[in-house]
Amino acid sequence: MHNYLDFEKPVADLESQILALKGLGGGGDSVDVSEEIKRLETRSREALTDLYKKLTPWQKTQVARHPDRPHCVDYIARLITDFTPLAGDRYFAEDHAVIAGFGRFEGESVAVIGQEKGSDTQTRIKHNFGMARPEGYRKAVRIMELADRFKIPVLTLVDTAGAYPGIGAEERGQAEAIARSTEACLNLKVPLVSVVIGEGGSGGAIALATANRVLMLEHAIYSVISPEAGASILWRDATRSRDVAQAMKITAQDLKGFGVIDEIVSEPIGGAHREPDAVIEQTGERLQAALVDLGGLDGDALRRQRREKFLSIGREL
Repeated sequence: MHNYLDFEKPVADLESQILALKGLGGGGDSVDVSEEIKRLETRSREALTDLYKKLTPWQKTQVARHPDRPHCVDYIARLITDFTPLAGDRYFAEDHAVIAGFGRFEGESVAVIGQEKGSDTQTRIKHNFGMARPEGYRKAVRIMELADRFKIPVLTLVDTAGAYPGIGAEERGQAEAIARSTEACLNLKVPLVSVVIGEGGSGGAIALATANRVLMLEHAIYSVISPEAGASILWRDATRSRDVAQAMKITAQDLKGFGVIDEIVSEPIGGAHREPDAVIEQTGERLQAALVDLGGLDGDALRRQRREKFLSIGREL
């Protein structure tokens, strides 16, 4: 059984009926229900297709946050071989919200930096729900500087509601750490490719996504603030999150049109959580294509292209 979102109730009802019928058909003297199961499966597929053809920005937000959606660790496990994580920022502590290290992608050395939310209560607490503290961004800077020194391309996997807003994080210089990480991205003389795999929240995302190529999964979101926080600020009413999600243009389709991202990675009907292996494989193919495209540029050209890319956003709007 899947974890169904609120708007997926029609599909949930149909798939519950399918499971019940499959249970009835298990015995030797049972009634043949195979035709009815096929009919319900067809209806379920059609209902799911209809739903996902016309998702609203708020519904896409829910899909981007789905608990079963593949996370950073899943992409690393599937795409990166010989991955060696590195810990600590050499200033304060280790931040488990940011996973960083070196490995091989398609046989070539790469640095990988990603935000991990966790998949159950224990891991979500360990990874602080993907919300990095200053030491997480300082660790990211350390890895980027190492990669730059040894001419190793950098891949980043973005999935965070935003940087952690706690008092301790602010005391240790959260804003400065985010700014330094963004600066490190801009100054790299090696290819930097980012993928927004779930939520791309505010400065917590841009600190890792100031890249030569920014890819985004079809049902991911990327925004300056979460819809709930935006509604609380504008109207003092978090229930108006749907209105904010619509107004902020947070979907991959809107952001591709604005030039904020470069490419959309398609997802199966029903979202990445229904076929995670296929989504991760396709993401790997697009990452490889981006690295090949950037491979012919020297260090100065890579840095210049990255800076011009972000300076040009919004010029024609």
